[in-house]
Amino acid sequence: MRILSVTETYAPFLEFGGPPVKVRALAQGLAGHGNEVSVLTADWGLEARLSKEGATGAAQTPYGWSRVESGVKAIYLPTWLRYRAVSWNPAVKRYCREQLEDFDLTHIYGLYDFLGPAVAAACVKRNIPYVLEPIGMFVPIVRNLRMKRVYHALYGRKLFEGASAIVATSEQEVEELASGGVERGKIVLRRNGVEVPALWPERGAFRKGLGIPTDAKLILFLGRLSQKKSPDLLLKAFTSISAESGDANPQLVFAGPDEGGMKAQLEEMAAQLQVSSRVRFTGPIFGEAKWAAYRDADVFVLPSQNENFGNTAAESAAAGTPVVVTEQCGIAPLLADAAGLVVGHDADALAGAIQRLIGDPELHSRFVAGCATVTARLGWEEPVQEMEAVYNRLAFKRAPSAKSGRWNSESE
Repeated sequence: MRILSVTETYAPFLEFGGPPVKVRALAQGLAGHGNEVSVLTADWGLEARLSKEGATGAAQTPYGWSRVESGVKAIYLPTWLRYRAVSWNPAVKRYCREQLEDFDLTHIYGLYDFLGPAVAAACVKRNIPYVLEPIGMFVPIVRNLRMKRVYHALYGRKLFEGASAIVATSEQEVEELASGGVERGKIVLRRNGVEVPALWPERGAFRKGLGIPTDAKLILFLGRLSQKKSPDLLLKAFTSISAESGDANPQLVFAGPDEGGMKAQLEEMAAQLQVSSRVRFTGPIFGEAKWAAYRDADVFVLPSQNENFGNTAAESAAAGTPVVVTEQCGIAPLLADAAGLVVGHDADALAGAIQRLIGDPELHSRFVAGCATVTARLGWEEPVQEMEAVYNRLAFKRAPSAKSGRWNSESE
């Protein structure tokens, strides 16, 4: 099959969080199965990024920069205007006009951008099936709620109506979509996976870089410092944790990019609560540094208000570090009482769970062992196979293409 993935953000721009990691994993997995996979995305400064990293392999095309990695061809459309993680990329229309007919189907990731609706409209016009994966954005939770409602009125409704299938990554997201009016018959449940490094970083490197003693209990938050992920709730919980835990003062690390001035709010809050000396901010970390953080932490916490899956919690489990997640995280049922604790979205509940994990060596050890069991079920191969089966079903139903000459059983 020839598959086009459409995403506002893609590698190497991993600072945008989980979406580019997910799209890359699925795209490369599908390419490994013999499919021809292309990714259409926005250019957030590819030439400068590759030059800074000393990387090569990008080439100019009529539509923007192009780069092939692990069998996947990515096309980075020139960005004319941008606001946060939203961009305007006029070349998308030309690309669709000249290239879209060559694909059997399209997979559109995310909402609240302009790339997805443009490609979706072109797919409908050409009778090309497309899959929509909202990646947890269907329910507006925080920030620009009015603008998100306007988006749904102008683009979102048509985007969902035209999709041949809609992917949810947890039962929680299935119910959110269905209660929001999406046809259950269209919804496909497919979890996310986790990619583990070929070689694990040596333990202690992350702590050493931050000057955290080896005997201090380290609590880690890794992700965007956004209102949706509730890092402020975690900080509040942290202040009530006994300083006697583990015979050393517990330390809290926030690792991730700032969003909407949240870092400044957290710093001010930490000062008011008199815990600044035990709270660190690293900024965004990727690759080996990210895995080193997971490995050195005693507990990983994901206190989100709403999370369609929770990739960082899966990564923490893969690194062997027990987790505490809120009930609002889609991954919670996979981790509960196996690799960690699941609690309500409440500071006292978070504090109690963290205290249990850092203060009970036997419980902590049991969850460390459970992390390996959970991780064995969280690889990407199964999601790739499930996605390929959906694609095959949809591509088989496609009407004949004048450009490719393909036919389906209904047209024979």
